[in-house]
Amino acid sequence: MSTLTRPNVGRKTPRVFYFMVLPALVIFAVFHTVPLLSGIYFSFTNYAGYGEWSFVGLSNYINLFRDDRILNAYGFTFLFAIVSTIAVNVISLAVAIALNGRIKFKTGFRGIFFIPNILSILIVGYVFNYLFSNSVPAIAEALGINALTTSILAGADTAWIGVVILSVWQAAAFNIIIYLAGLQTIGGELYEAASLDGASSWRQFRSITFPLIGAFFTINMVLSLKNFLQVFDQIVSLTAGGPGTSTESISLLIYRGGFEGGEYGYQTANAVIYLIVIIAISFVQLRILQRREASF
Repeated sequence: MSTLTRPNVGRKTPRVFYFMVLPALVIFAVFHTVPLLSGIYFSFTNYAGYGEWSFVGLSNYINLFRDDRILNAYGFTFLFAIVSTIAVNVISLAVAIALNGRIKFKTGFRGIFFIPNILSILIVGYVFNYLFSNSVPAIAEALGINALTTSILAGADTAWIGVVILSVWQAAAFNIIIYLAGLQTIGGELYEAASLDGASSWRQFRSITFPLIGAFFTINMVLSLKNFLQVFDQIVSLTAGGPGTSTESISLLIYRGGFEGGEYGYQTANAVIYLIVIIAISFVQLRILQRREASF
């Protein structure tokens, strides 16, 4: 091929591009890479966050698997993340389909449903805390619903439900936008042809809608599970990990033990393990969902 058709062959990248990228690389290294490597380093020590410390080898990692509190936190976090991921995607997809239909004030409704995504989750969490602790019991008592006259946040077996409700309500906004973007890529003529063939609404959803938004479903599922596995603010504002430690997530346990409990090295090892777990789960989930896309 002549140089006329390949004018950039052999040309060097101007230095100005390197100078433009360098500040971003420095910021990324200072605020991401250095803390990450520092955390891995201290995970092999008995550092309490202050004072002297010494290396303990793999002791922190071994003790993690013997700690009932950590194992319980993992159990709660995975249960919460799985339930919330399923709930938020079912609700978001249903709302997105409704908002994509022929309804009045469609643009206004889309803006309203996106509002939770821009609100501070801590502030919203305290509002939900008041609702669960005061408003809901008062309404339930007036209606004679005895099961709800006591705050669900006060029971070890029900507090997690309140966390799920708040988390799903807040996370649905982003998922709805992603699903809407996917739904708008589907041509209307496909539904018209399916209607002429006598396909029901459910049949159209199974054969047209869901297969064609498979990539968007994958994105939402992976991001939702990853974000819910890192739940922190919702628990702090609603239950603070209680009653007892029944709603204590891994992120909250790492924060409490590392910054308040003098277990900096120990909880850093916990954070390293949890990072590996999240990466592994996201990778496996992505591969499985991508294969599902290809099967349609």
